[in-house]
Amino acid sequence: MLTYYKTIEGKLTELEAEEQGCWIQAVAPTPNETARLVDQLGLDAGFVASSLDEEEASRIEQEDDQIFVVVDVPYRNEREDGTVFYTTLPLGVIITPKYFVTISSAASSVVSDITDGVIRGVRTQFKTQLLLNILLRIAQRFLIYLKQIDRISGSMESQLNTSTSNAALVQILGLEKSLVYFSSSLRANETTLKRISRGRLVTLYEDDEDLLEDTLIEINQAIEMTGTYSHILNSTMEAYANIINNNVNLTMKILASVTVLMTIPTMVFGYYGMNVAGLQNPVWWFPCVISAVGALLTLAVLIKLKMFK
Repeated sequence: MLTYYKTIEGKLTELEAEEQGCWIQAVAPTPNETARLVDQLGLDAGFVASSLDEEEASRIEQEDDQIFVVVDVPYRNEREDGTVFYTTLPLGVIITPKYFVTISSAASSVVSDITDGVIRGVRTQFKTQLLLNILLRIAQRFLIYLKQIDRISGSMESQLNTSTSNAALVQILGLEKSLVYFSSSLRANETTLKRISRGRLVTLYEDDEDLLEDTLIEINQAIEMTGTYSHILNSTMEAYANIINNNVNLTMKILASVTVLMTIPTMVFGYYGMNVAGLQNPVWWFPCVISAVGALLTLAVLIKLKMFK
């Protein structure tokens, strides 16, 4: 889907068609829309294809009069079983002398926040400022999702304290995987931001310096939080793995003790059940007494050895 926006009289306004100085937003474009971006608007075909490639790495480059920036954007997903996980997808930004174009394979709240007016003072004519506003919003979205991950992991830990739930363990594993994606994407975005800060490909103005600095601070904070949360989740999983192993060992020890107790009467009754002559006291109560005494003595020994703890 293609939508067009332009700042008119200080307000971001949606247009019917593209015009010079506008922002073109392409979300999961159809083949016809993709062809229109390349053929009619003159966008580089490689840049457009890279923006829609889910495996594309964050970077910045220039081809003729077009500047291409691709960054990873976080997304929140939920499976049918209620498990929440997070991933990242690339967002391509193509800056041309006429247009500012964003291309993504899925709708993002980062871009919609700007188009919905959550971020005020956005001017499509100032392309560098608009780019930095998007990058800042992406960094802030990472921080929001990291706080959500922290809350979810805390809730799962509370569940594991009362019962070893498979659902809770699966959720924690999903969060660990999400943090791996976040760590890789954040470091790639940081590298791209540092290249932008050099001012070689993107012209930076005085007002853009503070915005770029704020974005780098948010990115660095997100990187630190990702490392901290990842370490906490790894430690939590290791701790619960040890607890589970300890519980299994305790269960096996109790079962082994019960097996030993059951072996005593089995041996006695097996001996008296043999069809041979000369058995001592061949009456029904005698093997019962022997079995009970033997089982009680064995139980006392097992209790002394703490086999039931």
